[in-house]
Amino acid sequence: MIAIFIVAIAAGAASGLMFASVISGELISLLLFYLAPLPLMVTALGWGPLAAAIGGIAAAACLGAIFGLPYCIAFAVIVALPGWWLGHLALLGRPIESATDGAESAPPQFEWYPVGRIVLWIAAFALITTTAALLTLGSDAETIHVAMRRGLLRIISAAADGQTGGDIERFVDVMVAMAPIAGSMVAMVTLTLNLWLAGKVTQTSGRLNRPWPDLRATALPPMTLVALLVALGLSFVGGLLAILAQVVSTALMIAFAIIGFAVLHTVTLSLNSRGFWLFCTYAIVVVFAWPLAALIALGIADALFGLRQRYLRSRPPPLPAS
Repeated sequence: MIAIFIVAIAAGAASGLMFASVISGELISLLLFYLAPLPLMVTALGWGPLAAAIGGIAAAACLGAIFGLPYCIAFAVIVALPGWWLGHLALLGRPIESATDGAESAPPQFEWYPVGRIVLWIAAFALITTTAALLTLGSDAETIHVAMRRGLLRIISAAADGQTGGDIERFVDVMVAMAPIAGSMVAMVTLTLNLWLAGKVTQTSGRLNRPWPDLRATALPPMTLVALLVALGLSFVGGLLAILAQVVSTALMIAFAIIGFAVLHTVTLSLNSRGFWLFCTYAIVVVFAWPLAALIALGIADALFGLRQRYLRSRPPPLPAS
Protein backbone atom coordinates (compact mmCIF):
# COMPACT_ATOMS: atom_id res chain seq x y z
CA MET A 1 0.00 0.00 0.00
CA ILE A 2 2.87 2.38 0.76
CA ALA A 3 4.37 1.68 -2.66
CA ILE A 4 1.05 2.46 -4.35
CA PHE A 5 0.77 5.69 -2.35
CA ILE A 6 4.29 6.73 -3.43
CA VAL A 7 3.48 5.98 -7.08
CA ALA A 8 0.23 7.96 -6.77
CA ILE A 9 1.97 11.03 -5.32
CA ALA A 10 4.72 10.85 -7.96
CA ALA A 11 2.14 10.62 -10.76
CA GLY A 12 0.15 13.51 -9.31
CA ALA A 13 3.30 15.63 -9.01
CA ALA A 14 4.23 14.90 -12.63
CA SER A 15 0.74 15.73 -13.91
CA GLY A 16 0.55 18.87 -11.79
CA LEU A 17 3.92 20.15 -13.01
CA MET A 18 3.04 19.41 -16.63
CA PHE A 19 -0.27 21.23 -16.23
CA ALA A 20 1.28 24.24 -14.48
CA SER A 21 4.10 24.52 -17.05
CA VAL A 22 1.71 26.35 -19.39
CA ILE A 23 2.17 29.43 -17.18
CA SER A 24 5.70 29.81 -18.57
CA GLY A 25 4.35 30.59 -22.04
CA GLU A 26 6.99 28.44 -23.75
CA LEU A 27 5.99 26.37 -26.77
CA ILE A 28 7.12 23.09 -25.18
CA SER A 29 4.82 23.81 -22.23
CA LEU A 30 1.81 23.44 -24.54
CA LEU A 31 2.85 19.87 -25.33
CA LEU A 32 3.37 19.14 -21.64
CA PHE A 33 -0.05 20.64 -20.87
CA TYR A 34 -1.80 18.30 -23.32
CA LEU A 35 0.13 15.29 -21.97
CA ALA A 36 -0.69 16.11 -18.34
CA PRO A 37 -3.30 13.29 -17.99
CA LEU A 38 -0.74 10.68 -19.10
CA PRO A 39 0.96 10.00 -15.71
CA LEU A 40 -2.40 9.59 -13.98
CA MET A 41 -3.68 7.29 -16.73
CA VAL A 42 -0.53 5.16 -16.52
CA THR A 43 -1.04 4.94 -12.76
CA ALA A 44 -4.71 4.01 -13.18
CA LEU A 45 -3.95 1.22 -15.65
CA GLY A 46 -0.89 -0.11 -13.85
CA TRP A 47 -1.65 0.42 -10.16
CA GLY A 48 -5.41 0.87 -10.12
CA PRO A 49 -7.89 3.76 -10.29
CA LEU A 50 -7.55 4.42 -6.54
CA ALA A 51 -3.89 5.35 -7.01
CA ALA A 52 -4.82 7.72 -9.84
CA ALA A 53 -7.53 9.29 -7.66
CA ILE A 54 -5.07 9.86 -4.81
CA GLY A 55 -2.53 11.43 -7.15
CA GLY A 56 -5.13 13.63 -8.83
CA ILE A 57 -6.56 14.90 -5.54
CA ALA A 58 -3.10 15.63 -4.15
CA ALA A 59 -2.03 17.49 -7.30
CA ALA A 60 -5.27 19.51 -7.46
CA ALA A 61 -4.90 20.48 -3.79
CA CYS A 62 -1.29 21.61 -4.29
CA LEU A 63 -2.15 23.63 -7.40
CA GLY A 64 -5.02 25.26 -5.53
CA ALA A 65 -2.77 26.15 -2.61
CA ILE A 66 -0.06 27.63 -4.86
CA PHE A 67 -1.99 29.26 -7.72
CA GLY A 68 -5.53 29.57 -6.41
CA LEU A 69 -8.89 27.83 -6.67
CA PRO A 70 -9.37 28.31 -10.46
CA TYR A 71 -6.24 26.26 -11.20
CA CYS A 72 -7.40 23.59 -8.76
CA ILE A 73 -10.79 23.28 -10.47
CA ALA A 74 -9.27 23.39 -13.97
CA PHE A 75 -6.80 20.63 -13.16
CA ALA A 76 -9.50 18.48 -11.58
CA VAL A 77 -11.85 18.81 -14.57
CA ILE A 78 -9.32 18.71 -17.43
CA VAL A 79 -6.73 16.26 -16.09
CA ALA A 80 -7.57 14.40 -12.89
CA LEU A 81 -11.17 13.38 -13.55
CA PRO A 82 -10.59 12.07 -17.11
CA GLY A 83 -7.37 10.33 -16.08
CA TRP A 84 -9.05 8.51 -13.21
CA TRP A 85 -12.37 7.67 -14.87
CA LEU A 86 -11.02 6.51 -18.24
CA GLY A 87 -8.46 4.32 -16.47
CA HIS A 88 -11.26 2.89 -14.33
CA LEU A 89 -13.39 2.10 -17.39
CA ALA A 90 -10.48 0.49 -19.23
CA LEU A 91 -10.03 -1.97 -16.33
CA LEU A 92 -13.76 -2.58 -15.87
CA GLY A 93 -14.62 -6.21 -16.63
CA ARG A 94 -16.84 -9.05 -15.54
CA PRO A 95 -16.25 -12.81 -15.70
CA ILE A 96 -17.98 -14.77 -18.43
CA GLU A 97 -19.68 -17.97 -17.39
CA SER A 98 -18.54 -20.79 -19.67
CA ALA A 99 -19.39 -24.44 -19.73
CA THR A 100 -16.60 -26.79 -18.59
CA ASP A 101 -16.19 -30.51 -18.98
CA GLY A 102 -15.68 -30.96 -15.23
CA ALA A 103 -12.19 -32.37 -15.61
CA GLU A 104 -10.34 -29.23 -14.73
CA SER A 105 -11.50 -25.71 -14.07
CA ALA A 106 -10.33 -23.32 -16.79
CA PRO A 107 -9.11 -19.82 -15.91
CA PRO A 108 -12.00 -17.33 -15.93
CA GLN A 109 -12.63 -15.33 -19.07
CA PHE A 110 -13.54 -11.65 -18.75
CA GLU A 111 -15.78 -9.38 -20.76
CA TRP A 112 -14.18 -5.95 -20.71
CA TYR A 113 -15.86 -2.58 -20.98
CA PRO A 114 -16.33 -1.87 -24.73
CA VAL A 115 -13.75 0.40 -26.29
CA GLY A 116 -16.47 2.19 -28.26
CA ARG A 117 -18.16 3.29 -25.06
CA ILE A 118 -14.82 4.55 -23.73
CA VAL A 119 -14.57 6.66 -26.90
CA LEU A 120 -17.99 8.13 -26.08
CA TRP A 121 -16.80 8.93 -22.56
CA ILE A 122 -13.84 10.73 -24.10
CA ALA A 123 -16.32 12.72 -26.20
CA ALA A 124 -18.23 13.56 -23.02
CA PHE A 125 -15.06 14.86 -21.37
CA ALA A 126 -14.29 16.88 -24.51
CA LEU A 127 -17.73 18.45 -24.19
CA ILE A 128 -17.24 19.18 -20.48
CA THR A 129 -13.80 20.76 -20.81
CA THR A 130 -14.64 22.81 -23.92
CA THR A 131 -17.94 24.02 -22.48
CA ALA A 132 -16.29 24.94 -19.18
CA ALA A 133 -13.64 26.94 -21.02
CA LEU A 134 -16.29 28.79 -23.04
CA LEU A 135 -18.44 29.56 -20.01
CA THR A 136 -15.49 31.25 -18.32
CA LEU A 137 -15.83 33.90 -21.05
CA GLY A 138 -19.55 34.51 -20.64
CA SER A 139 -22.99 32.98 -20.24
CA ASP A 140 -24.37 33.76 -23.71
CA ALA A 141 -23.13 33.44 -27.27
CA GLU A 142 -22.63 37.16 -27.89
CA THR A 143 -20.54 37.67 -24.76
CA ILE A 144 -18.41 34.61 -25.55
CA HIS A 145 -17.76 35.76 -29.12
CA VAL A 146 -16.90 39.30 -28.02
CA ALA A 147 -14.50 38.05 -25.35
CA MET A 148 -12.75 35.67 -27.77
CA ARG A 149 -12.54 38.33 -30.46
CA ARG A 150 -11.09 40.88 -28.05
CA GLY A 151 -8.49 38.43 -26.80
CA LEU A 152 -7.42 37.31 -30.29
CA LEU A 153 -7.21 40.90 -31.54
CA ARG A 154 -5.04 41.80 -28.56
CA ILE A 155 -2.66 38.90 -29.27
CA ILE A 156 -2.45 39.54 -33.03
CA SER A 157 -2.09 43.31 -32.67
CA ALA A 158 0.74 42.79 -30.17
CA ALA A 159 2.51 40.54 -32.69
CA ALA A 160 1.89 43.07 -35.48
CA ASP A 161 3.09 46.10 -33.46
CA GLY A 162 -0.44 47.34 -32.88
CA GLN A 163 -1.37 47.47 -36.56
CA THR A 164 -4.66 45.81 -37.48
CA GLY A 165 -6.57 45.89 -40.74
CA GLY A 166 -9.66 44.50 -42.38
CA ASP A 167 -7.95 41.22 -43.35
CA ILE A 168 -6.79 40.63 -39.80
CA GLU A 169 -10.24 41.34 -38.39
CA ARG A 170 -11.84 38.93 -40.87
CA PHE A 171 -9.27 36.32 -39.92
CA VAL A 172 -10.10 36.86 -36.25
CA ASP A 173 -13.82 36.46 -36.98
CA VAL A 174 -13.12 33.10 -38.64
CA MET A 175 -10.98 32.03 -35.69
CA VAL A 176 -13.74 32.98 -33.24
CA ALA A 177 -16.29 30.95 -35.20
CA MET A 178 -13.95 27.93 -35.34
CA ALA A 179 -12.75 28.11 -31.71
CA PRO A 180 -15.43 25.82 -30.15
CA ILE A 181 -14.90 23.25 -32.93
CA ALA A 182 -11.12 23.38 -32.56
CA GLY A 183 -11.33 23.11 -28.78
CA SER A 184 -13.55 20.03 -28.94
CA MET A 185 -11.34 18.42 -31.57
CA VAL A 186 -8.13 19.02 -29.60
CA ALA A 187 -9.71 17.65 -26.41
CA MET A 188 -10.89 14.49 -28.21
CA VAL A 189 -7.56 13.84 -29.91
CA THR A 190 -5.38 14.52 -26.86
CA LEU A 191 -7.44 12.42 -24.45
CA THR A 192 -7.58 9.53 -26.92
CA LEU A 193 -3.84 9.73 -27.56
CA ASN A 194 -3.08 9.93 -23.83
CA LEU A 195 -5.15 6.82 -23.08
CA TRP A 196 -3.54 4.87 -25.94
CA LEU A 197 -0.03 5.92 -24.83
CA ALA A 198 -0.84 4.98 -21.22
CA GLY A 199 -1.99 1.56 -22.36
CA LYS A 200 1.17 1.03 -24.42
CA VAL A 201 3.42 2.13 -21.55
CA THR A 202 1.76 -0.17 -19.02
CA GLN A 203 1.63 -3.05 -21.52
CA THR A 204 5.34 -2.70 -22.30
CA SER A 205 6.21 -2.58 -18.61
CA GLY A 206 4.05 -5.63 -17.86
CA ARG A 207 1.78 -3.68 -15.49
CA LEU A 208 -1.36 -3.65 -17.68
CA ASN A 209 -4.02 -5.48 -15.68
CA ARG A 210 -6.00 -6.63 -18.72
CA PRO A 211 -5.30 -8.01 -22.20
CA TRP A 212 -4.77 -5.49 -24.99
CA PRO A 213 -8.12 -4.89 -26.73
CA ASP A 214 -8.75 -5.54 -30.41
CA LEU A 215 -8.97 -1.92 -31.51
CA ARG A 216 -9.94 -2.94 -35.05
CA ALA A 217 -13.27 -4.18 -33.63
CA THR A 218 -14.11 -0.86 -31.94
CA ALA A 219 -17.75 0.09 -32.53
CA LEU A 220 -19.93 2.92 -31.26
CA PRO A 221 -23.44 2.32 -29.88
CA PRO A 222 -26.11 2.54 -32.61
CA MET A 223 -27.71 5.69 -31.15
CA THR A 224 -24.45 7.62 -31.60
CA LEU A 225 -25.32 8.40 -35.22
CA VAL A 226 -28.75 9.66 -34.17
CA ALA A 227 -27.13 11.89 -31.54
CA LEU A 228 -24.76 13.26 -34.20
CA LEU A 229 -27.64 14.11 -36.54
CA VAL A 230 -29.54 15.86 -33.74
CA ALA A 231 -26.45 17.83 -32.72
CA LEU A 232 -25.82 18.87 -36.33
CA GLY A 233 -29.40 20.10 -36.61
CA LEU A 234 -29.14 22.12 -33.40
CA SER A 235 -25.90 23.71 -34.64
CA PHE A 236 -27.97 26.02 -36.86
CA VAL A 237 -30.46 27.32 -34.28
CA GLY A 238 -28.17 30.09 -33.04
CA GLY A 239 -27.17 31.26 -29.60
CA LEU A 240 -25.40 29.31 -26.88
CA LEU A 241 -27.27 26.13 -27.78
CA ALA A 242 -25.77 26.21 -31.27
CA ILE A 243 -22.26 26.59 -29.84
CA LEU A 244 -22.75 23.61 -27.53
CA ALA A 245 -24.23 21.60 -30.41
CA GLN A 246 -21.15 22.38 -32.51
CA VAL A 247 -18.94 21.10 -29.70
CA VAL A 248 -20.97 17.88 -29.45
CA SER A 249 -21.02 17.44 -33.24
CA THR A 250 -17.26 17.81 -33.46
CA ALA A 251 -16.61 15.34 -30.64
CA LEU A 252 -18.92 12.73 -32.19
CA MET A 253 -17.42 13.23 -35.64
CA ILE A 254 -13.94 12.62 -34.22
CA ALA A 255 -15.37 9.48 -32.59
CA PHE A 256 -16.55 8.31 -36.02
CA ALA A 257 -13.13 9.20 -37.43
CA ILE A 258 -11.64 6.78 -34.87
CA ILE A 259 -14.03 4.14 -36.21
CA GLY A 260 -12.86 5.08 -39.71
CA PHE A 261 -9.28 4.32 -38.68
CA ALA A 262 -10.47 0.97 -37.27
CA VAL A 263 -12.13 0.20 -40.63
CA LEU A 264 -8.94 1.16 -42.44
CA HIS A 265 -6.88 -1.15 -40.23
CA THR A 266 -9.33 -3.97 -41.00
CA VAL A 267 -9.68 -3.67 -44.77
CA THR A 268 -5.91 -3.42 -45.27
CA LEU A 269 -5.17 -6.73 -43.53
CA SER A 270 -4.46 -8.50 -46.82
CA LEU A 271 -2.10 -5.85 -48.22
CA ASN A 272 1.58 -6.68 -48.35
CA SER A 273 2.51 -3.00 -47.95
CA ARG A 274 -0.09 -2.44 -45.22
CA GLY A 275 2.31 -0.65 -42.85
CA PHE A 276 3.38 1.80 -45.54
CA TRP A 277 -0.18 2.74 -46.50
CA LEU A 278 -1.28 3.13 -42.90
CA PHE A 279 1.73 5.31 -42.14
CA CYS A 280 0.99 7.49 -45.18
CA THR A 281 -2.64 7.84 -44.11
CA TYR A 282 -1.74 8.92 -40.59
CA ALA A 283 0.92 11.32 -41.89
CA ILE A 284 -1.47 12.94 -44.37
CA VAL A 285 -4.17 13.37 -41.72
CA VAL A 286 -1.70 14.92 -39.26
CA VAL A 287 -0.21 17.30 -41.82
CA PHE A 288 -3.33 18.40 -43.73
CA ALA A 289 -6.20 17.57 -41.31
CA TRP A 290 -8.89 17.87 -44.01
CA PRO A 291 -8.62 14.14 -45.05
CA LEU A 292 -10.13 13.46 -41.63
CA ALA A 293 -13.49 14.11 -43.31
CA ALA A 294 -12.99 10.96 -45.43
CA LEU A 295 -12.35 8.90 -42.29
CA ILE A 296 -15.45 10.34 -40.64
CA ALA A 297 -17.47 9.32 -43.71
CA LEU A 298 -15.86 5.86 -43.58
CA GLY A 299 -16.79 5.47 -39.91
CA ILE A 300 -20.40 6.53 -40.58
CA ALA A 301 -20.59 4.17 -43.57
CA ASP A 302 -19.40 1.31 -41.36
CA ALA A 303 -22.09 2.15 -38.80
CA LEU A 304 -24.75 2.07 -41.53
CA PHE A 305 -23.58 -0.82 -43.71
CA GLY A 306 -21.24 -2.91 -41.54
CA LEU A 307 -18.21 -2.59 -43.82
CA ARG A 308 -15.87 -4.51 -41.51
CA GLN A 309 -18.25 -7.43 -41.07
CA ARG A 310 -18.79 -7.64 -44.83
CA TYR A 311 -15.06 -7.58 -45.48
CA LEU A 312 -14.24 -10.23 -42.87
CA ARG A 313 -16.99 -12.52 -44.19
CA SER A 314 -15.69 -12.19 -47.76
CA ARG A 315 -12.05 -12.89 -46.89
CA PRO A 316 -10.83 -16.28 -48.09
CA PRO A 317 -9.71 -18.71 -45.36
CA PRO A 318 -5.95 -18.80 -44.69
CA LEU A 319 -3.92 -21.37 -46.60
CA PRO A 320 -2.95 -24.49 -44.63
CA ALA A 321 0.61 -24.54 -43.39
CA SER A 322 2.92 -26.67 -45.53
